[in-house]
Amino acid sequence: MTHEVLNQVPPLAGHDVADEPALLDGLAREGAGWAADEVHELGRLAGTEWAQEQGRLANEHPPVLRTHDRYGHRVDEVEYHPAWHELMTVAVGHGLHGSAWADGRAGAHVARAAKFYVWRVDAGHGCPISMTYAAVPALRREPELAARYEPLLTEREYDYGLRTPLTKRALLAGMSMTEKQGGSDVRANTTRATPQADGTYHLVGHKWFTSAPMCDVFLTLAQAPGGLTCFLVPRVRPDGTLNPLRLMRLKDKLGNRSNASSEIEYDGAVAWRVGDEGRGVRTIIEMVNMTRLDCVIGAAAGMRHGVQAAAHHAAHRAAFGRDLIDQPLMRNVLADLAIESEAATTLMLRLAGATDRSVRGDETEGAVKRLGLAVGKYWVCKRWPAHAAEALECLGGNGYVEESGMPRLFRESPLNGIWEGSGNVAALDLLRATLREPHTLEAFFDEVDLARGTDPRLDAAVKEAKDGFADTATIEFRARRVAERLALVFQASLLVRYGHPAVADAFCASRLDGDRGTAFGTLPPGLDLAPIIDRAVPKIG
Repeated sequence: MTHEVLNQVPPLAGHDVADEPALLDGLAREGAGWAADEVHELGRLAGTEWAQEQGRLANEHPPVLRTHDRYGHRVDEVEYHPAWHELMTVAVGHGLHGSAWADGRAGAHVARAAKFYVWRVDAGHGCPISMTYAAVPALRREPELAARYEPLLTEREYDYGLRTPLTKRALLAGMSMTEKQGGSDVRANTTRATPQADGTYHLVGHKWFTSAPMCDVFLTLAQAPGGLTCFLVPRVRPDGTLNPLRLMRLKDKLGNRSNASSEIEYDGAVAWRVGDEGRGVRTIIEMVNMTRLDCVIGAAAGMRHGVQAAAHHAAHRAAFGRDLIDQPLMRNVLADLAIESEAATTLMLRLAGATDRSVRGDETEGAVKRLGLAVGKYWVCKRWPAHAAEALECLGGNGYVEESGMPRLFRESPLNGIWEGSGNVAALDLLRATLREPHTLEAFFDEVDLARGTDPRLDAAVKEAKDGFADTATIEFRARRVAERLALVFQASLLVRYGHPAVADAFCASRLDGDRGTAFGTLPPGLDLAPIIDRAVPKIG
């Protein structure tokens, strides 16, 4: 034996992922304190070695496309590793998919957001979970279809396999919108929808991205005689035969490798119209907004995962005669990562609360949600890749190897900024909302102004954000800057009102004040970092 193994960090396992002050405080504040026990139950499971191993296996054994069986029959199936099905069983069983829509309790969508946040052992399987959640409000545009399918989309059972949807115990839903020539410009779609005598439509065309193609039904867009229209497309037709939805290939992606993302072709696929002809974008935007919420939740969860991994490593690793966590510059980095994480978590819970209350008819909360989702989608998702890179760097070379899990986290981090509209799309959507629905901007600033007078740095930043709308001639060119300022004052307002005082002070000092560093780890001197770092270190056992 040439050496002893010393100064290595123990595995980060055996902890409750839900044991996070910002999460639990927000859960109660946004009306879902009643769900704390279930959130903790899922958090403890997420912290086990078993759950982490399922996430690893699902990513190291990605899905495989089987277009034909051994006899040459078209089957269009995707094979997943058993770990994928284990993860899906847990997620569906805890209602992370559509179950909130069947729960009449106030705060049901907040509870669902918190559970989606803590079950962060693999991001890929979250895709069909998120799409199923988001499909329900869009499907409600067609009450007859909703009456038949919604109970199955909200059922807490994972019933895998291609069978006639209405004969299954439960269903999962996907979405299929973008095409090669259009991307985010879905109005450029060329897929054609031809009405049939029985009230169905036949779709012919292609889709460039269809994630989780083994879902039971999909919401898609196609050009009907009356214009771009939303449709519900089953994988299996009512007579039990496969709908001609051809899986052409699976995407070879940077991250999110446990999830199959495919290119498909419709070759006369049977579909049912959802909403009126020509109103496809307005219909499916309900689904888009809900998946944007999940983009924010997922990015916030990824940040928390990263800072906890970094803090855990620093607490158990020594260099130059001292534990890393006691060294001033590392404390600056860890605290800065923790501040960003808490700001993201607090914002995502506020957006989940606004979603919950708007679903129940609160128009003011609906306005906050409308603008807040665009702002949050832009900023939180934009911050995650830099956050993930810095968290990885805290582990040094150990963070660069696959066994640490940090490379997978890093590869995952750009996705949420791209999915459901890249940064430009989100920033321009924000401007469109303020022009078409001016009350949304008023409601947004009413929310932010609830913290007025509590911190002069915030007051000055809010004035700057409001002034940013004065120059209408250049506002589109400045759209990203406008979105960034709105996001920062929103997060600061929430932290000043509800966050730990040390976190709020450090956020305002480093994100709003004149002394603003660019990289993480550039906090100004004089801040109280001890409670910030302590809140980030996971409690094992």
